[in-house]
Amino acid sequence: MRLLLVGISHRTATVELRERLDFQARGLEVALRALVDHYGVHEAVVLQTCNRAEVYAACDAVEPTRTGVLNFMSDFHGVERHQVAPLAYDGVDVEAARHLFRVAAGLDSLVVGEPQILGQVKDAHAAGQQAHTVGPVLNRLFHSSFAAGKRVRSETGLGAGAVSVSYAAVSLARKIFGDLAGRHVLVIGAGEMGKLTAQHMRSHGAHRVTIVSRTLAHAARTAEAIGGASAAPWEALDSALATSDIVITATGAAKPILSHGRVDAVMRARRNRPLFIIDIAMPRDVEPSAGEIEQVFLYNIDDLTSTVRENLARRTNEAATAEAIVAEEVGKFGAWLRSRGAIPTVIALRHRFDAIRRSELQRLDFKLASLPPEARARVDEVTRLIVEKLLLSPTEQLKALNDADAIGTYTEAMTRLFNLQATQDGESTTDGPTESDHQDRLGGRVEPFPSKNRGAR
Repeated sequence: MRLLLVGISHRTATVELRERLDFQARGLEVALRALVDHYGVHEAVVLQTCNRAEVYAACDAVEPTRTGVLNFMSDFHGVERHQVAPLAYDGVDVEAARHLFRVAAGLDSLVVGEPQILGQVKDAHAAGQQAHTVGPVLNRLFHSSFAAGKRVRSETGLGAGAVSVSYAAVSLARKIFGDLAGRHVLVIGAGEMGKLTAQHMRSHGAHRVTIVSRTLAHAARTAEAIGGASAAPWEALDSALATSDIVITATGAAKPILSHGRVDAVMRARRNRPLFIIDIAMPRDVEPSAGEIEQVFLYNIDDLTSTVRENLARRTNEAATAEAIVAEEVGKFGAWLRSRGAIPTVIALRHRFDAIRRSELQRLDFKLASLPPEARARVDEVTRLIVEKLLLSPTEQLKALNDADAIGTYTEAMTRLFNLQATQDGESTTDGPTESDHQDRLGGRVEPFPSKNRGAR
């Protein structure tokens, strides 16, 4: 079984094409079922975010499946294949795993260290399980990616610190006020930056958000976009300043709208309660001297940009450590994936030995006929245990091999030594355990033969 990745992302495709390849909009379960029913895929998971659309598949042959998945992405979304294929990337086996592990760790995100992506990877796996398109290979792949992502989050500072101006403003506010719950946020201006900053404030617990703009209709639209916010007319600016804890200024005014004198008058009305002002306008909305007033905490766009640059540099330094963690986890998964190459030989070997065991018991049946049922059952159990013990060492040795060439050499030797080709071709005249009897659902682990006194799995 081979592992294949085919996808597009913000690194290869425009936002317009990514919007057209939105599996969520057209039905994720329908897409997953179509993959396994019509495109030569045994297992499938689709990872869909605003920045990527990726198909992870377990298949028998890479090249026809790669073509099939590209055709599927084109057919399913009604997009011409020539618009998709040149922008698509792919990966096979360990390289596919490496890509997913880097995605789960936040190393392949538009903003390095972005924390939401690990949850989106988990959601993609859960959707595959819900659609019954996840089997042992993708189960192991995705659980291994979760481990890589968690290690990067816990062992590095890759996701620490704000890396956008709007989020940096929230970080500064939390340093001053601690918990933002119950705080009143005032946004002066109805532009995009002010809206984003207010949204971040609200998501971190800000109780009330008020939008003030020279055009009340613009303020109302921004308040509606934020959700749970209110709009106020420009004439109410001073009264809004008097009752606010955090002020975000983001207008297009040519001159400062908050002079030193105006802020000083507001602070007297507030009885010197702390006022946190974030001036993200250019040119600035607040006179710099207003920051000298007691209990006024004034930050401008340069302060926030400096914080963002420092955090980005820190994330860049942490990325090397994160890459090392990913490489370690990829090594573990690669060893498991390579070990699966020995599974057919292990199963054939066990078929062969069990066939010989049962054939000998059948040959001696006339001698065993006089034994009571309990004794005959015991003979059957003892011979099973002997086979298990004989095969334990070669089975474990084969599964422990990490080198694909060594696996090939060993399996070829065992096939010749024990004449396993007949067993693998289905020429055995006796019934024996199948791969599903021996292969653990999550790990692809080959188990000993089940004995009669073992419970059902």
